Amino acid sequence: MDDAEKQSYEVTATERPSLDSEEHPEPTKEEENTLRKVAGNLPIVSFSLCLVEFAERASYYGAQTVFSNFVEFPLPKGGNGAGAPPRGTQETAGALGMGLQASSGLTLLFSFLAYVLPILGGWWADVYVGRYTAICVGVLLCGVAHLIQIFGALPSVLQRGTANSAPPFIIGLLLLAVGAGIFKPNIAPTILDQHRTKKAYTKVLKSGEKVIVDPELTTSRTMLIFYGVVNIGAFYMLATTYAEKYVGYWLAFLLAGIIYFLLPIVLALVYKRTYKQPPSGTSDLSKAARIIVMALRRNKFQVWRKNFFDAVRPSVLALEGIQVDWTDKLVDDVRRTLVATELFFYFPIYNINDGGIGSVSTNQGASMTTNGAPNDLLNNFNALTIIVATPVLSHFLYPFLVRHNWKFGRVNRITFGFVLAMISSIIGAIVQWRVYKTSPCGFYASSCDAGVSPISIWWQLPNVILGALSELFCNVTAYELAYARSPPSMRGLVMAIFLLTTALSSALGEVLIPVTQDPYLIWIWGSAAVALAVQTVLFWYRFRSLNDDEFMIDEKHYEDTTIASVQGADEKKT
Repeated sequence: MDDAEKQSYEVTATERPSLDSEEHPEPTKEEENTLRKVAGNLPIVSFSLCLVEFAERASYYGAQTVFSNFVEFPLPKGGNGAGAPPRGTQETAGALGMGLQASSGLTLLFSFLAYVLPILGGWWADVYVGRYTAICVGVLLCGVAHLIQIFGALPSVLQRGTANSAPPFIIGLLLLAVGAGIFKPNIAPTILDQHRTKKAYTKVLKSGEKVIVDPELTTSRTMLIFYGVVNIGAFYMLATTYAEKYVGYWLAFLLAGIIYFLLPIVLALVYKRTYKQPPSGTSDLSKAARIIVMALRRNKFQVWRKNFFDAVRPSVLALEGIQVDWTDKLVDDVRRTLVATELFFYFPIYNINDGGIGSVSTNQGASMTTNGAPNDLLNNFNALTIIVATPVLSHFLYPFLVRHNWKFGRVNRITFGFVLAMISSIIGAIVQWRVYKTSPCGFYASSCDAGVSPISIWWQLPNVILGALSELFCNVTAYELAYARSPPSMRGLVMAIFLLTTALSSALGEVLIPVTQDPYLIWIWGSAAVALAVQTVLFWYRFRSLNDDEFMIDEKHYEDTTIASVQGADEKKT
């Protein structure tokens, strides 16, 4: 790294002048037991970065929501040649006509790549370029992808047949997945990085009440706002679904592209005010790997030992005359990170219950009476539910629980979300059963030329709403854990590990593609619910202790152990 580059990182790495202990006084033991806890306010730059996330998610979901119909159904007969069906009919918009399995395969591939590539995006940012630079690179790639999809959806291209219209769509899809994979793992940690105070402190409100500003509540509120903004962006799907239905795919992809180009403008405006976590090099990551390997060796690979990581603490090793270049805090960070990542791998089963596997939800909607509504319209109610519920949780429910000393712990929140998703899948199975029973083609409703089921598409609403509510308890809490339980220099990578669980869900969906067709769709919904019910019990039993675990550990807690380890090593030498 040259001098200019090094100087730049030294500036951005230095914390903004933090308030001293007089302005940010730590609560006493008595105050911890008596004062009310509140969340801190978000800095203006955090709201600006949330706007960046809004624009990126609006364009991402706006394009993604029309992928399924674009691939599955052909250009409608009597339509306008741009993918829109004739007005006043029950037909569905389409373009490529490749069928349900191809549609599910490509949409699942897109999801898989968009959520497995963050592993590389998070690692690349943490180690080499920094999160802010990675965000800018992701923005550039996604911008190119949107342009390709707009031109590939022009009526003149679509009317030349699948051989001409499929390649630009697939290229754009893959490039969009790569850009999202670089952008996604780095935006949430960057927003949380703007909170420069990571410990609890007391302050006096305008009302005169003295309260404790709690970092866990602050992180929780920030991630709720973040997730709410994500879904305000996702609500942009409403515009693109109606565009495909009544105008054509060129307008749907154009709308997704137009809002996307807000990103570079906002990023440029907040550049100087944004705290930028610098890349760490390979030091912390390599230390973490060496800690894990040494712990395995010193415990003779007995990973079930209760105090597995105690054997590699510098304070313990120093008593044996062994010197290492990591700290007790990093050992605890690695331990806490591994517990969090283990927890994340319970999410793939949850994810396939949240909205169903692949395109089964939009396929179900296409088999129902829509009365002019797009069959993928109901996806927008996922976002609408989250937009409405976010302020209710952030400003009413959670403060109410804190005020009455009712602890709704992290694992309890995720468990509750799992239960909601399980119920949503049961509802999906029941609706699918009714579609089969009332369709002119019976258990082959998906490809029925004789008509659709008389059941209204609005019966999908309970499934969508419950799935959306579950995300506020599951995904938001997982974001909090990914940030709080990992070292600062590895937060992008750990966030990416959580996002990887969505890729694993997509991979599971790919495995199930051969049976994701009539007449098995009831079982596709029902078996996922059964699997999640069993997993929920195991999950709560395994992780219930995390409800009371320390949220974020402080470096000062390790000062005494560091001094003790040095003294112990010196005594051993003498």
